[in-house]
Amino acid sequence: MEKVRKTDEEWRAQLTPQEYAVARQKGTERAFTGRYWDTTQLGIYRCVGCGTPLFASDTKFDAGCGWPSYFEPIDPARVREERDISHGMVRTEVLCNICDSHLGHVFPDGPEPTGLRYCINSVSLKFEPIENE
Repeated sequence: MEKVRKTDEEWRAQLTPQEYAVARQKGTERAFTGRYWDTTQLGIYRCVGCGTPLFASDTKFDAGCGWPSYFEPIDPARVREERDISHGMVRTEVLCNICDSHLGHVFPDGPEPTGLRYCINSVSLKFEPIENE
């Protein structure tokens, strides 16, 4: 997978101000305000920055936290984890491994089969529904 690299000006032109603040500046949307936190439709959640398929709806679950939560990515190679010590906490940040967009954080309190909860900002994602035939 080839890395997507853009200038700050290119990112600002492509993304909305809120998308830019979260994806490029590591911001966080408020809980229960994002466009996908309660979406139950079948589909694929893609990176807002580069369109890479990151999470499938069949791995999404209601964690009660107010952000879309998934127990695993479509392909672990498409996400990268980094230690995050901001805001006086120690967490594991999740980024798109293709364009380096900030997605959210992963926690070890999710359901089986992985026990993980990928807590992802809606604004970092674009949803592509799967049409029922």
